Amino acid sequence: MAAKFLNNVRVLCKEGCEERFIAATEAWVNPKGMLHAFWAKTGDRRYCFVGIRKTEENPVAARPQMIEHLNPVRDFFEELFPHQGVTDPVSGPVVTHKR
Repeated sequence: MAAKFLNNVRVLCKEGCEERFIAATEAWVNPKGMLHAFWAKTGDRRYCFVGIRKTEENPVAARPQMIEHLNPVRDFFEELFPHQGVTDPVSGPVVTHKR
């Protein structure tokens, strides 16, 4: 894998919204430059997205498509922390990779 960059987003689904959220994510098409996209269930109604990319520039160019994906499902999410909103995005370069 030639991944150089990762982006992650954490969300908390509202009660009763998980099935619709998962169905929506299954229909999404990966933005250009995204090698792999994963959603993991990390707890009760909690999910974390990991996008694996070729370069750091890929997420910048793909940001409009990623926002377009999230906009229809934002109402499925609860606020994570006061004043933070419904998503907790982070990204950065890959520093280690093991097979």
